Amino acid sequence: MTENGQGGAPTALRMILGKQLQALREKAGLSYEQAAEAIYSSPWTVRRMERAEGGLKPLTVKGLLAAYGITEAREVDSFVALSLEASKPGWWHSYNDVLPGWFRTFVGLEEAASSIRGYDPHWIPGLLQTEDYAHASVRTGFPDATSSEAERRVALRLARQQILNRPAPPRLWLVIDETALRRPAATTGPDVMRAQIDRMIEACQQPNITLQILPFSAGLHPAMYGPFRIFRFDAAELPDIVYAESLTSAYYIDKPDEAGEYSKVLDRICAQAAPPDETTGILTTIRKEI
Repeated sequence: MTENGQGGAPTALRMILGKQLQALREKAGLSYEQAAEAIYSSPWTVRRMERAEGGLKPLTVKGLLAAYGITEAREVDSFVALSLEASKPGWWHSYNDVLPGWFRTFVGLEEAASSIRGYDPHWIPGLLQTEDYAHASVRTGFPDATSSEAERRVALRLARQQILNRPAPPRLWLVIDETALRRPAATTGPDVMRAQIDRMIEACQQPNITLQILPFSAGLHPAMYGPFRIFRFDAAELPDIVYAESLTSAYYIDKPDEAGEYSKVLDRICAQAAPPDETTGILTTIRKEI
């Protein structure tokens, strides 16, 4: 087992354990069906475990390890300890009433990542939103939500921001389209948007945050299709994971070739965007104009 896996976020731990179980199964030359027979289960269950899509019961993990030829007590105990830690709910579990299943993985990845990069064409990123901007976006995105449900969604969004102020925060590097900065957040006047831009100017002063603005003058670019995130982790077992979403669902990409294409696109967008040292000046100018 890797030391990087110990004490991490539950989502990352499940991913690490899943990757390791997959490697052991393949090394043992067993198919999903054969592994499933060893634990009196279904191939679907084994697949879900390897993909970190479900819980990891210690007895099931032990059964798989035995089938894969792992019998040394210390190594088995290490796997079991990791499975117990990985099965603990993350802090976001308490928001399950307003957290779609497809977005729970995103919050877990956000919590576990050492680096978060991405592009936002329409909205101010959730990790940087003020409370008033978050309220405006929730009211727009969930027009049928009750007042209490809207408050819960805003609270969740603000709680996610705590990762930026923890002792070992992730490296956040985002490219934000000028459109998102000039689109009014509320019909009550420009105050909400001005306060939001102030928040982003403050964020530029944090050493772990880099913001770039993609101006209108940049013209067409390779990510016209929408926003996305690229998560990177300290654990060597974990590949980069790309996240993108539609109106009612999301998809996650961890195949190196496909994730690499997103990295290339983001590098090109960064090259088209204004340099990071110009971001504060651009934000200040936009603030005066709205």
